[in-house]
Amino acid sequence: MSWGELLQPNLILHGSVLKLTPDILKHHRLRGLVLDVDETLVPIRAVEASAELLPWVEEVRQVASLWLVSNNISEARIRRIAKALDVPYIAGAAKPSRRKLRKAVEAMHLPVEQVGMVGDRLFTDVLAGNRLGMFTILVDPMVNPNEVVKRSPLHSFEVWFSQVLGASLLPDK
Repeated sequence: MSWGELLQPNLILHGSVLKLTPDILKHHRLRGLVLDVDETLVPIRAVEASAELLPWVEEVRQVASLWLVSNNISEARIRRIAKALDVPYIAGAAKPSRRKLRKAVEAMHLPVEQVGMVGDRLFTDVLAGNRLGMFTILVDPMVNPNEVVKRSPLHSFEVWFSQVLGASLLPDK
């Protein structure tokens, strides 16, 4: 598999994870989701889940098993967010390593191709999910509405470099 293929999400959503609906999951035959935490579910400095995230989790939970898998090494922070959402979690995942993703998928008792990896980063979330054979979903970062939104230089570099390597990162309609 080429680098371009490894960095190519199966689905690119224009908007935050809140745009990922049960209908989209059913359309792609997904019965489980592994969710990144920082900037996928909550802004990077947030210590808890937002009020708008809770009903989304409940709605998605009706059609898919959920796990949080984060590279963040703050066990207490990830545990607090997972507990508020009532979702199992793994912190310190070291994505793009597949090991912790595999652990979450195995705990769901689903074939890996029926589990989506949802994240906002190409070189961690998408790369790890594709390496494991998951359906990968790239979402826009979840940001604090009270902060000025700026693209991080790292994110911009990832997008540019992925395109150089052959990934097509146009949003799906």
